[in-house]
Amino acid sequence: MRLEKCWFCSSTIYPGHGIQFVRNDAKIFRFCRSKCHKNFKMKRNPRKVKWTKAYRRLHGKDMTQDSTFEFERKRNRPERYDRNITENTLKAIKKIDKVRVDREARHHAKRMKGKKAKEQREAAKELEQSIHMVKAPVALQQEPSLTLPKIKVKVSQQQAEENRMEE
Repeated sequence: MRLEKCWFCSSTIYPGHGIQFVRNDAKIFRFCRSKCHKNFKMKRNPRKVKWTKAYRRLHGKDMTQDSTFEFERKRNRPERYDRNITENTLKAIKKIDKVRVDREARHHAKRMKGKKAKEQREAAKELEQSIHMVKAPVALQQEPSLTLPKIKVKVSQQQAEENRMEE
């Protein structure tokens, strides 16, 4: 069973699926679905279309270099059937898939590192700026515990004197 790659989005095409386009110079383009075929006909660049593998790799969202990708390329060469080699290859494929999934998870975790803290800071800032929309101003005056605590910043005497002189 030969698994092809979509020319546009790089997804896997299983036998009996997809569309083939043969150009006048006999170059064969394979597409997984009509969406990819239509984008190709519209002469769109896969590196500029956000949902493609090419875009994700170019912008650092997917792993670009890994030894597991090399194994995937080597697998497509036809070889003479040997039961032992086939058995070992199938075992190796499972191990390599597991390694690839683990590495992709680590890559994703590294990309998302610090995002949660950043989102919390942005949410706190937004809440601080628009607390009047959440609670009525009268309720805030009556119960000061509803407001966020003010952050105190220490200012040295020299800076305070400079600010007074500027005024």
